[in-house]
Amino acid sequence: MIDMQPDHTSVLNILLIDDNESRANAVKEALRASRYRVKHLLSSGASLLKKVDELQPDMIVIDIESPDRDILDSLHMLSNFNPKPIVMFCETQDSDFITQSVRSGVSAYVVGDTDQKRVRPILDAALARFEEFHDMKKALEDTRSELASRKTIDQAKRLLMQKKQMTETDAFHAMRKMAMDSGQKIDEVAKTLLAMLKVLP
Repeated sequence: MIDMQPDHTSVLNILLIDDNESRANAVKEALRASRYRVKHLLSSGASLLKKVDELQPDMIVIDIESPDRDILDSLHMLSNFNPKPIVMFCETQDSDFITQSVRSGVSAYVVGDTDQKRVRPILDAALARFEEFHDMKKALEDTRSELASRKTIDQAKRLLMQKKQMTETDAFHAMRKMAMDSGQKIDEVAKTLLAMLKVLP
């Protein structure tokens, strides 16, 4: 028996890609009374990129026996420009294909027939993995941005010290005052100063 206790967490709309109607219905049944709702059903021949952009699902579930390379190419583009949690159920056990699928943004790759009771936990795990990965990616991007800002500020500070004969402390205070007066971030002021100071003799 499938646990059909209602889940009151916010509903997540799923785009299901499946060429088999009975299999698609089984997925829908497995997710009944959960927070996942199969809102859109597409065949494997549909334009995935166009439909995801149009429908904006919260998650993509691909349930196809043998997905082709075109699907992987589309998933790779999605992961770069419109990332979504992606679960793939299929029969392909080729290691290279599995590796490429994961690299293309697939959060969970499941081989063979899946018991209905396992579908929801698999989606839960895929969603958690997707969120963790993107939290880590954002933290890395924030760190890189912070390091780039510090580098720009240091460069502007050194130019002020060189061109205006200022101490390091005075140069930093001058940039901070300009930032406060203009309502800009200090790294934005530093970029402007760099552009100006580099053309001065």
